[in-house]
Amino acid sequence: MEVGKLANDVLEKIVINNIVNKREEVVVGSGLGEDNAILDLGGDLCVLSTDPITGASQGLGRLAVNISCNDIAASGAEPIAILLTILAPRGTGPDEIELIMREANQEAQRLNIEIAGGHTEITDAVNRMVLTTTAIGRQTREGLPKKEGIRPGDRVLITKSIGLEGTAILAGEREDFLLGRMSKEELEEARALADQISVVKEGRILGQLGVGYMHDITEGGVLGALWEAGQAINMGLEVYEEKIPILDLSRKLAELLEIDPYRLISSGSMLVIMARDKVDQAVARLKEEDIDLVEIGQVAGETSLIRRKRAWEEIPAPASDQLYKGLDF
Repeated sequence: MEVGKLANDVLEKIVINNIVNKREEVVVGSGLGEDNAILDLGGDLCVLSTDPITGASQGLGRLAVNISCNDIAASGAEPIAILLTILAPRGTGPDEIELIMREANQEAQRLNIEIAGGHTEITDAVNRMVLTTTAIGRQTREGLPKKEGIRPGDRVLITKSIGLEGTAILAGEREDFLLGRMSKEELEEARALADQISVVKEGRILGQLGVGYMHDITEGGVLGALWEAGQAINMGLEVYEEKIPILDLSRKLAELLEIDPYRLISSGSMLVIMARDKVDQAVARLKEEDIDLVEIGQVAGETSLIRRKRAWEEIPAPASDQLYKGLDF
C-alpha cells in the first residue's frame, strides 16, 4: 500500500466495514467524508476527532493541536480539550519533548482549550517523532450542519487558500533543496503559512449561520476533500479549477517539487456546502474576520466533476498525499 492514510476503498473494506457494534448514543460514527464522531450523552452533543502528525518534523506541537481542533470545527462545534500522545524514538532528549509541549500549550491557549491528558513514551517502535491528538468539542443538536437539507444548486465554497499546511511543511523540510530556487523571503513567507492552519474561527461562525456540510481539507488535498464530500452527502459536485483559491507561493513551490498542489494537504482551508441564499451573508461575516470565502461550484448530479481546460473531468478517489512525494523528491 502507498504511504499516507489508506485509500478510501481500502479504508471502507478493511476498517469501516469491520465496525459492526453500534450504540444509540453515537449520533455520527465512522464514515467516508466524516471528520468527527458525535455522541449524545444527554444535553449538548460531544464531538470527537483524532489525528496523527507523521509527515513533519518541525512545529509538531502547533500542528498536533490544530489538526484535531479543525476537525471539531467542521461540525461547527467549540473545541474544549485535547488528549496528546507523544511517541518519541530512542535518542530523543527532554528538550525536544519540552519544545513540543510549549508549542502545544501556546496553541491551546490561543484556542482556549485544555490539554486534559495523554501519554508520552520513548519507543523503538518509531524512527521519528509521532504525535496523535484526540480533540473533544461541544455542540448543540440544532447547531450541527444538516446534510439532509442539501439540495441541487447549493453552493460549494472554500475558505482561505488551498495548500497552506503542505506549503509550510515542505518549505521547512525541503529548505536545502528550495533555497536558491526560491528566495529567503519566499521561504520565510511559506513557513509562516503555518500560522493560518486553524479553521476553528470560520467553523464556529459558519456553524452559527447554518450550513449543510463542512469538511476540513487535509490529506488528499482539495480534490480528495471534494470526492469525500460527494460521498458524505451522496450527491455530485461540479467545481471549477480556476475558481479554487491558491497562493502563487504554493503554486511555485509545487512546480519546483513537481507535485500537484490540488492533492496537497491543506489544513487551514474549510470546504463548505450551503444554500445559495446564505452565501452573501457568510462571505460578509467572514470578511469581518479577514477570512476569505470563495465560491467554486455547486451541488449537481450524482458524480463529482471538475472543470479543467474547458473540459469536465471526474474527480477520482484520493490517493497518497502529494506531501509524501514532495518529502521524497
